[in-house]
Amino acid sequence: MEKYWSVISNAYSGYWNYFVQEVLHPSWHNYFYWLVGASVIIYVLELLFPWRKNQPAIREHFWLDIFYLFWNYFLFSMIAYNALSMVGVQLFNDFLALFGITNIVAIQVGALPGWLQLLLIFVLRDFMQWSIHRMYHHVNWMWEFHKVHHSTEQMGFAALLRYHWMENVLYRSLEYIPLAMIGFGITDFFIVHIFTLVTGQLGHANLKINLGPFKYLLNGPQMHLWHHAKEMPATHPNGFNYGITLSIWDFIFKTNYWPNDDENLPVGLPANEHFPTDFFGQMARPFQRIFLKWK
Repeated sequence: MEKYWSVISNAYSGYWNYFVQEVLHPSWHNYFYWLVGASVIIYVLELLFPWRKNQPAIREHFWLDIFYLFWNYFLFSMIAYNALSMVGVQLFNDFLALFGITNIVAIQVGALPGWLQLLLIFVLRDFMQWSIHRMYHHVNWMWEFHKVHHSTEQMGFAALLRYHWMENVLYRSLEYIPLAMIGFGITDFFIVHIFTLVTGQLGHANLKINLGPFKYLLNGPQMHLWHHAKEMPATHPNGFNYGITLSIWDFIFKTNYWPNDDENLPVGLPANEHFPTDFFGQMARPFQRIFLKWK
């Protein structure tokens, strides 16, 4: 037990030191300032070239989403997630050790060129996230958590970051084993994080981005707006356009739906869904709903 308390203690102190380093020492590897910088630039583009011109510059619940931006990328890790995830990894490794397993790497790609490793981990991780995202829309209890993300009724760059903290837990838990089984020797995974952050914010932004033939590869705001549609078409009652960064998975698996570029498409949860508009209410609502269903 002492080992796990040590893991928790080291997780808190390590993450605090990391966060202080991020804030006080800007560099090109600095995630904090990439997050802030990308957000500011995309917001300025929204103000200069708005797709939905009738949408206010300070849209509905804008400041709530700004809080989510820092909460989901930094504060939640500082409060609980980093410690929980490190304990989870230690428990998993200790469990494997009971069977004499000390290394679960099944495919070693560390000898490949760095650019190819980056490409492989990006594509693999994006497909896994597409698959998990699809589960969120088809597994009832997971959908209760994902409703937080879909509760926004005016889309903008920061809507990407409005999601329940349990999504972090579920995504990372379900991603962990497949990614751990591949022996990536890469040190610049940071590049993948930044690329997915920027494309994700652009996909939720109040911008019209004409991707041309690249629309079959990359997710954009016109396609992703339909993912947030308030009313689901009869052909896709549980959702569609699950792509996070890449749209190609939706076209391959026939989960794409993009009838037109409708900037005035109503988005959000169904009209009969009375969802909390405050942070603590949104955090509590999924657990309340799941508990009532299981009672």
